[in-house]
Amino acid sequence: MQITSKGQVTIPQEIRTRLGLLPHTEVEFEMAGDHARIRRAKTAGASARGRHALTALRGAADAGMSTEQIMALTRGENSSRRRKK
Repeated sequence: MQITSKGQVTIPQEIRTRLGLLPHTEVEFEMAGDHARIRRAKTAGASARGRHALTALRGAADAGMSTEQIMALTRGENSSRRRKK
């Protein structure tokens, strides 16, 4: 495996799977003598993956329904009963 001109390497799939390293997972490196260790970063609060997912999804919902229709669904109201006569 070679390091790119940007200092990047690809972590082999087996290692990513065993460590649970998914896209956007933050990792940290630690020097241990003449080698380095990689592990999932210790983060406080929401995970970086969770924050990334929320950022990506924010403003993306389009149910094609009005707020009133959505609220009726959440209340378990039948839309046919709500029709004005």
